[in-house]
Amino acid sequence: MNYWLMKSEPATFGVDDLARARKRTSGWDGVRNYQARNFMRSMKRSDLAFFYHSSCAVPGVVGVMSIVREAYPDPTAFDPADDHYDPHSTSSKPRWFMVDVQLERKFDRIVTLDELRSHGDGALQGMSVLKRGNRLSITPVIKAHWDFIMKLAQTAAADNREAASRTRRTSTAR
Repeated sequence: MNYWLMKSEPATFGVDDLARARKRTSGWDGVRNYQARNFMRSMKRSDLAFFYHSSCAVPGVVGVMSIVREAYPDPTAFDPADDHYDPHSTSSKPRWFMVDVQLERKFDRIVTLDELRSHGDGALQGMSVLKRGNRLSITPVIKAHWDFIMKLAQTAAADNREAASRTRRTSTAR
């Protein structure tokens, strides 16, 4: 199994959009960078990916998706009316590809970019999304980084549950 980080702007397509999609599944289209495209072409069914909100007030990891359909030609590249149209990509010689993803879990809170950066010299050293100048929308994630981010998300969820429990106990004691 491989692990990935896939960025999307929440104003365009966010984790809540994926959560509302039929079977919590959608195509991941519109990728127009060759390296990101090549990463998508190497994705296998049941690989896991972090859903990352980018270009927003609080960027960060917001959930986990699984790859449910391996790379296939992106039809938006063939449609002149689409923002992602590419006149050089044809159905007989497609240039751009997409995968289908399914939401596995939305995190209780965002694991923010700032939080990820705070571990950039330690547990997340070398992670692509933290490298200066990296703007790729899809990057591989090594298992150690994956496991660490999952722990950050779980720790935050447990902290949130504990805080909510304290609040309930305090309000019922009055």
